[in-house]
Amino acid sequence: MAKESVKARQRKREAMVAKFAEKRATLKAEGNYAALDLLPKNASPVRLHNRCQLTGRPKGYMRHFGMCRNIFRDLALAGKIPGVRKASW
Repeated sequence: MAKESVKARQRKREAMVAKFAEKRATLKAEGNYAALDLLPKNASPVRLHNRCQLTGRPKGYMRHFGMCRNIFRDLALAGKIPGVRKASW
C-alpha cells in the first residue's frame, strides 16, 4: 500500500493534466513552444504514472482493470469482477 501522500500527489497531477489538456493541445497545434514551456510541469501527461486505484501500487498494474495484480486476484476470486473467473482446463 502506497503512502497517502504519494496517492494524493498522483491525484493532484491527474487533475492538473485534465485542467490544462485543452490548452496544451491548442498550443501544440499552433507550434507555440515558448508558451507551452510556461505551463506547470505537472500539467504534462508524461509525468503521470499508472497506479492501482485502490492501493496506489505502481508495479503490476493492469490497464484494462485499473488495479494491480494482487487486488485483481483477490477481487476475481471473490467474484466481484463481472465476467472474470479462474481458468481451468
